[in-house]
Parts: sequence; C-alpha cells; structure tokens
Amino acid sequence: MKIPCELVVWYVLPTIRREVAKELVENHGMSQAEVARRFGVTDAAISQYLKKKRGDNPLIDENPQHDKFMEEVRSSAKRIKSENAEFASEICNICLVVKRIGMLAKIYEVQMGCEPPACACDPKIVLQ
Repeated sequence: MKIPCELVVWYVLPTIRREVAKELVENHGMSQAEVARRFGVTDAAISQYLKKKRGDNPLIDENPQHDKFMEEVRSSAKRIKSENAEFASEICNICLVVKRIGMLAKIYEVQMGCEPPACACDPKIVLQ
C-alpha cells in the first residue's frame, strides 16, 4: 500500500510544476530558463511541462475542484514572481490545497482502489 505522499510525487507534483511554470511564463513574463533555475530543473523540463509532455493528469485537470486548485497556482506564481517567494514553500502550499479540497483523496481512491487514509484528506493531520 502506498502512502499519499508517494502519489503526490507521481501524480500531483508534476501537475503543480506544469501549472506554475505555465503561469510564470505566460502571465508573468518569466523566461523558461529563469523558471527552470527557480524550480531546480533543466530548461528542457520546463519546455516539456509547457507542452504537456510532463504533468498531464486528468484526475486533477477534470476534477470539479480544479478552479480552486488553479486559484492557488495563480496566487503562488504571483508571489514567486513579485516577492521572490521560496519555491518549495509555495509548492507545499499548493499541495495542502490539493489535500484540503479533496483532490488527493480522489487520486488515492482511483489509483489505489480503496479509501484514502486520513492524511490524504486533512492537512492538519500532517501539521500536528
């Protein structure tokens, strides 16, 4: 049985990176090279995120809560660009939103075929 954080690495984090990269390049005027540097990945990786060769996840893209997810992505991208916010902290914030709005629980149910553990649903459990 996988723990929810393993599913975050496989299914959630790539989509978060894709959406944040897209937001930074398309709406905040950052170059792919600058985004790559902030993310700690190669320019080629950012290119793949922008072309949806990485981070394409229908369980997130088609989720009824997708608008809330994207709202947090946009807020994080804005902070990353304008305030030089710490990339890791912003990604963690988005992940907490993914948990809070039930996306991670749904991904867990679909991928594992069973009810998710409480830590996939309630970010407060992880923070205690």
